[in-house]
Amino acid sequence: MPMNGRGRVWAALGGAALLIGCVSGPAVSDDEGGSDEHRRSDEPRVLVFSKTAGFRHDSIPEGIAAVRELGTAHGFAVDATEDAGAFTARNLGRYDAVVFLSTTGDVLNSAQQGVFERYIKRGGAYVGVHAAADTEYDWAFYGGLAGAYFQSHPAIQPATVDVEDHAHPATAGLGATWNRTDEWYNYRSNPRERAHVLASLDESSYSGGTMNGDHPIAWCQEYQGGRAFYTGGGHTKESFAEPAFRQHLLGGIRWAIGEAQADCRPENGYRPLFDGTADSLSAWRQAGPGSFTLSDDGTITSAGGMGMLWYAGRSFGSYSLKLDWRMSGASGDDNSGVFVGFPPSDDPWSAVNNGYEIQIDATDVPEKTTGSVYGFRSADIRKRDRALNPPGEWNTYEIRVEGERLRVWLNGVKINDFTNTDPVRSLRDGHFGIQNHGADDQVSFRDIRIRELPARAATAADKAAARTPGD
Repeated sequence: MPMNGRGRVWAALGGAALLIGCVSGPAVSDDEGGSDEHRRSDEPRVLVFSKTAGFRHDSIPEGIAAVRELGTAHGFAVDATEDAGAFTARNLGRYDAVVFLSTTGDVLNSAQQGVFERYIKRGGAYVGVHAAADTEYDWAFYGGLAGAYFQSHPAIQPATVDVEDHAHPATAGLGATWNRTDEWYNYRSNPRERAHVLASLDESSYSGGTMNGDHPIAWCQEYQGGRAFYTGGGHTKESFAEPAFRQHLLGGIRWAIGEAQADCRPENGYRPLFDGTADSLSAWRQAGPGSFTLSDDGTITSAGGMGMLWYAGRSFGSYSLKLDWRMSGASGDDNSGVFVGFPPSDDPWSAVNNGYEIQIDATDVPEKTTGSVYGFRSADIRKRDRALNPPGEWNTYEIRVEGERLRVWLNGVKINDFTNTDPVRSLRDGHFGIQNHGADDQVSFRDIRIRELPARAATAADKAAARTPGD
C-alpha cells in the first residue's frame, strides 16, 4: 500500500535552527557548511514568506492566518516571516515547502537566491500565491519556478475558471467550472508548454483578459529536482475565507509537501474520449453484465459485473491514453482495471483472452496489483507505492502503447515497462476499456483522453528496456 510523503530528502541541508515567527527578527546565520545529521521532525513544515519590495497586498495577514488554520486542521506546521535572512541552507532545510504569499519585487539578495535554488534542487518545494508572479523579474531560476511573470490586471470582478485537471488535489473538489471574484492577472508568457495547467480563465466571462483565449491561472510542475505549484488567486481578503479557494490552496500545499501525488508533467495534444458528459459516452459500449453510473460531477462509477465499458468508436495502435481513477473503499480492495489491445467484442472475456489489463486493485500479489500488467508483469513496487494515493483520492494513469511496447505511468511516475511477445496477442491495433468487476467493487473514472503517437516498430532496445520496470 502507498507510503505517502516524500520524506525529508533535503534534510542534509542542515540541522536545527531557530523558529521564525510571524514577522521575525534576523534569521539564524549559516556558513553553508551545514550538518548531515537529520534533525527534522516527522511532521511536515511549511514556511510562509511574504516580504514585499513593491505593491503590498492588504490580504497578506488573512493569507497567513488561512495557511496556519489549514496546517492545524491537516497536520502540517506553519511558520511565517518577512525576513529574507530566513533563506539560509540550515533554516530552509527544516521546511518541506516555502509559500511565497503575494511577495513583490526583489525580495532576496544573490546569496539568498543561491540558497533557495539549492534547496529546490535538493527536493524542496515552492508554492506561489497571486503576486508571487510579480517577484524577482531578474532572476531566471525564479521565473522558471513560478512558471510565468505578471504583466497586468483589470479591475476586481467575477470570472469563470475552467478546471482542466480534476485529479490534482488543488482542483479535485471543483466542478467543470468555478465561478469566483478576484483580481485576474495577465502573464508575460504562457506556462502551458513547461508546466501542467490545472485551471484557466474563460476570457469571455470577464473584461480585461489579454492572453488570446488561452489563459492559465493555476499550474504545477516538477522543477530542477523540486516541486512548484502556483495559483493566481488570492488578491482579496475574502479569498482566504472562501471554502473552495482554501481547499484549492490546501491541495497545492499538500502536493508540494508530498502528502498527495499528481501528474504534473505538461499535458498537450490530448483529445477527450469521455469528458464527464452523457454525450461523450455515445461512442462507448457496455460488454457483459453490470454497468457504469454517470454522476453530476462528471465521474462514472462501476456497478455490478463482471463486465467492461469499452470505446467502440475506433481502434488505436500507437497512443498515450490518460485517465483519472479513484477507489471508493477504505481497504483499497475495489477491483477494476484498464484493458488495452483487444479486438471489438461485446464479450468482456475477449479482452481478457486477447488483450492486456493494467490493474487498479492494490491488494493482490505483485503481478496482479496496481500498475501491473495483470498476470504478466509486476510494476516496480517501490516506485508504485511512493506514487500511489490512498483509496478515496484520485490517481492518474498514463498508458502508452507504441508497437508491442506498453508503458505505465502512475501520477507522473513510470512504474511498468512491458513488451508483448505472445504471438496470439498484439498491441499494434486494438480497443481499450474499463472494467466493472463486481457488486462489491466501486471504482470511479473521469477525464479519459488520448493523444495519438507516430507508429513505430518494436525494436531490440524496446525489449531490453522491458526487462526492468520503471526508469
